[in-house]
Amino acid sequence: MARIVIIGAGMSGLAAASRLATIGHRVTVCEAGGGYGGMVGRYERDGFAFDTGPGLLPLPAVYRDLALKTGKEPLEQLVELAPVEPESRHVFPDGTVVTLPNASRGGVGQALDSAFGAGSGARWSAVMNHGRTVWEVTRRPLLEEPLPAERGILAPADRALLGTDPYPTPPRTGLARLRRPRPWSLEQVARHELDGHPGLTALLFEPAVRYGFTPAEAPAGATVLPYMEQSFGVWYVRGGLRALADAVFRRCELRGVEFRFDTPVTRVVVEDGRAAGVETADGRIDADLVISAMDTNAFFRHGLAEWPGLPVDHWEPQEVPGRFSVLLALRGARPEGTAHRTVVHAADPSAEANALTLSVPPCERPTVQVLRPDDPELRPDDAHESVVLTATVPALDGFDWTAPGVADRYADQLLAHVDAAGLGLRERVLWRVVRTPEDTRRETGTLAGAVARPVLAGSSGSWFKAANESPVPGLYLIGGNAHPGGGLARVGMSACITAGLIGPA
Repeated sequence: MARIVIIGAGMSGLAAASRLATIGHRVTVCEAGGGYGGMVGRYERDGFAFDTGPGLLPLPAVYRDLALKTGKEPLEQLVELAPVEPESRHVFPDGTVVTLPNASRGGVGQALDSAFGAGSGARWSAVMNHGRTVWEVTRRPLLEEPLPAERGILAPADRALLGTDPYPTPPRTGLARLRRPRPWSLEQVARHELDGHPGLTALLFEPAVRYGFTPAEAPAGATVLPYMEQSFGVWYVRGGLRALADAVFRRCELRGVEFRFDTPVTRVVVEDGRAAGVETADGRIDADLVISAMDTNAFFRHGLAEWPGLPVDHWEPQEVPGRFSVLLALRGARPEGTAHRTVVHAADPSAEANALTLSVPPCERPTVQVLRPDDPELRPDDAHESVVLTATVPALDGFDWTAPGVADRYADQLLAHVDAAGLGLRERVLWRVVRTPEDTRRETGTLAGAVARPVLAGSSGSWFKAANESPVPGLYLIGGNAHPGGGLARVGMSACITAGLIGPA
């Protein structure tokens, strides 16, 4: 039996704790705040309830596996899980509306043909077939297996293999064959394979923008993001995704995990070249292994551990966009036939990309995700509705959300934008709560309140995250800024991979 300390009680920390305790280890979780769940937060007021982080669950197989490996009850006995149908409704700047079915690529093709004309579905399907190629090549190494590394540093051979974008580009002809091939960006996929069709292009870009990528910087392999959603579907947990965090926390308690809340870790103790515990305000906690479920950027930036050969003052985080949300308590019943998820696309995609790239003031009419779950647990009664608007906005380091009136004015702009698309929300607002990247940073410790991006192949490995085995023996890294990256499914896999590296007691 190993004594293991986990730093942070976010979803990756909870998942790792439950897995490791189940296989015989003695696990203590130190959490700087007063509760668990991390990004999977909840806001409640006047009978309304809102997810303050993700609102939908992709790849529920990750948490089904967690439930089965840590207890006898399947996930469906721990939470009420249902596929979202339809998967999404999309409103484009020209007024075109497309409703996409859940987990039905054939149905998606038919919907696109109906909205954009014959042949649109086939064109989209061809790109999604390439996304399937990316999925088949990268699923195991970039989602299910440890990042090949020696002391946490990716070897050149591995970087050459995994850093190559597996998106299949057409063969070059003529003089182009004499030039060294350059991998495509997502923007080039839209230009060459979708003929720049504005509606199809917006559909292709939306998942990447949601994760904080701009189309020009995202590799062509980012086509795997819409492929996964349309092939495997998205799911909803009744009561909101906070119910999933509650279920995993209860599983930890059943497995004897010790939680120490309001206990920030100030330093990882390293003795004889390996992690030997942590220092907290309440004193030292000895351990055989330490797992950081903190934001890896913040963990290193704050000097909780020193990487051999890399001084802290030589490390600079990459500026990554954040999320801006508006929680809306609405009077009036949820209209019959309302989609759970509506995406109002950016009026000017180039302006949105420029704002995210240059960290200039946020785009006035960006891509906005509107979540409207038909869930009685999230509203005081059927004469009211809870709604969450979310947009991706520039990095916190490049824009000051704390300046007087800035956040409220931007919330007004988002409401005007979605109402111009026909949603009619503003006149029903009882009250609202505005959340900026600064709130994310303050509540979760994520450096600069940034979006946690998934790992993608391509770009010579520049989109990889820190390996789960750190350069310090006995210290492991999990969570949205460790391999395999951000999103509920990936942080769950981060915990699974690391538990596999440690092994049973």
